This record gives sequence, C-alpha cells and structure tokens, in this order.
Amino acid sequence: MKRQRRQRKAARQQLVEAEAWDEELDEPQEASADEPDETGWKTSTAQMAGLSRLVRAGVWALVVSGPILGALAFLSSSAPAQGVAKPAAAATPASSVGPAGFAELFVSAYLQAGQGTERDLAPYYSGSVALAVKPGTRTATQSTVIASREVQPGYWSVTVAADVTAHDDQGKSTRLGVQYFRVGIQATGPAGAGGTEQGATAGYAATSLPAQVAAPAALKPGGLAYETDRGSSSADPSVETARGFLAAYLTGTTELDRYTSPGTRLQPISPAPYAAVKVTGVQDDSSGSGQQKVPADGTVLHQLVQVDATDQAGSPVSLSYALTLKSRASRWEVASVDDAPAIRASSPPSAAPHTTTPSPDAATASDSPSPSNS
Repeated sequence: MKRQRRQRKAARQQLVEAEAWDEELDEPQEASADEPDETGWKTSTAQMAGLSRLVRAGVWALVVSGPILGALAFLSSSAPAQGVAKPAAAATPASSVGPAGFAELFVSAYLQAGQGTERDLAPYYSGSVALAVKPGTRTATQSTVIASREVQPGYWSVTVAADVTAHDDQGKSTRLGVQYFRVGIQATGPAGAGGTEQGATAGYAATSLPAQVAAPAALKPGGLAYETDRGSSSADPSVETARGFLAAYLTGTTELDRYTSPGTRLQPISPAPYAAVKVTGVQDDSSGSGQQKVPADGTVLHQLVQVDATDQAGSPVSLSYALTLKSRASRWEVASVDDAPAIRASSPPSAAPHTTTPSPDAATASDSPSPSNS
C-alpha cells in the first residue's frame, strides 16, 4: 500500500510539473499566435502545446527503456556466438618407428636363436616355439626395415631386410646374401608409438614367427638430365673446374674457395678421406658438343662427375657427384653440390627383372642343404 501511495504521489508531482511547463510555453505563444515567422509558417498555441507533450513523452520513453536496453545489450554480449564452428582437432597419424625397430630386433634374434634357446624370443613373441636348427647357425650381419604398413589401427606389417651369414660346425662362415622377412607387430600406447591409446604405455608384440618373403621388385631409374658427354678432357673449362673442386673437397690439398661461387657455403670433408682424385668422366645438360669458351655471366650448368678417389691406404674408390656450376668473369664456379643427380622431366622409373649375382661362397653353400629355422 505504501508503495502504491508513493507511486501516485510521484505521478501527481510529474503532472504538476508538466502543466507548469505547458503554461510557460503558452504565454509567448499567445503573443505571437497566428503570426507568420520569417519562413512564412504560422504557429499556434495548440500546436506548440502538442509539440511539448510529444517531446515530453519521448523523453520519458527513453528514461523508462534505458535499463531494459542496457540489460538486453549485456545479455547479447555475454551469450555465446551462434553458428561459429569449432575447429576439429587434427588426428595425429600413427608412427611406424616403434613397430619397425621392434621388428628389426625380433628378426635378428630369430636368426640367431635355435634349439634350446627359444626363450631368447620371449621378449618379442610369446607363442609356443620349437626350433630344430642349432643356435648360431645363422646370423644377421646387418639389417634394416624397408617397408611398414598399418593393416589395422595399432597393427603393423613390417618387412626387414637382413644380410644373412651361415656358420658351420667347423667355424666356416658363408654369406647367404640379403634375405627378406615380414613380421606382424601389435603396438600399444599413443599414436607416436604406433598405438591407438593416448597416454598408455608403449609396448609391442609379434603375432607369429617371421615369414621369409621375396625381394622387392627391382626398378630401372628414369633418364638422367645429363645428355652431353664431356669425357675428362682438360681442355674443357667446366671439366677443369669440377676436377679442381673435387680434389679440394676430398683431399683438402687446396683451398675450396677458389673453385666456388661467392657466398657459397661449402666446406671440404674433414678429415680428408682421400689422398688423390682422378676424374674419369663428366656429363652435363648443355647442348653443344664442345665447351671451349665460358658463356655469359650467370649461365648455369649441371654436371654428373665420375671420379676414382684413392684412399689413405692406396685403394681406389669410385664415386659420383652431381654439381651445379655458374659462370662468372669468364670462368666456371661451383654453386652447389646437389642432393641427387637431376632426372629428366616426366621420366619415372620402370620395372626391371630382379637379378642377383651370388657370391662364390653362396654358390658353394647352395650345393649342400642350407641351415634353416623351423
């Protein structure tokens, strides 16, 4: 009740103030009623009174609606934006490093194991194993993973290439050559370990003994971009640059800077592995058969250089180097030692029959039954 009386009192007060304001406006309006102003328009007391009431209503509307508009603005600013899609977290691809390394260790242990040492395979394979071969009959002198594929999430097929050597009871060793073994490996742990469970401990297990498989298909490389044969003539300035550069690069007997372009960051091999270098052949991608004169500055030439380098013990070693040369001041300079020989555009490798030349030891071993694991 008290609140209602206060509201009625406030309303009467507002009405009194409004009437007083109307009276103040009416007095000057009566004096100039119906008189034209400078623009030619006529105003009346009734018109001015109506205008004042319209202005007063607009002011009160703004006063009353102010808190409401402020509340709406606050709610709209604090509400989450609609229709904005959150970026989906990118899935981390599973890594084959862990399963591949585990498979390589398993194959090496498998080749070394034999009857009575089956327990050596327990860290890799927990299935029942009975080996008929004597322990140490075969060993992997070196091995590497050449292929790995995730056949199911957390389950990998890994192919290991092993250089296998056989050992007989008299202590004679026979190299059997490179053999290939495929292993199924299950992985636990996060994707970085080859598994599927983030935060879990990494672990690996082989699902069976290795399976020996055929060698991968051999390929014939695509055509190289070096179609001009320069030989090894000292009369060719580009051949001489390659000769001097590789001698400095491999033997360290001369400064490398005298053969390289300004700003080239090339360093000789240290310590120097060779005592002498002989260029045996040079091919490049130029069009002319003779290159007695150095072309205009900035001309680029790609070379494939064959060398016989003599090591510190006096043994020759054959090497190939892909070089990029650039002309400057009437001379050729080496701009880079390329990562790989350049190939012609659209020249993919093609399939070639896989042929191997067995070593004399391997041929002798083929005359008698070779040892194998069961």
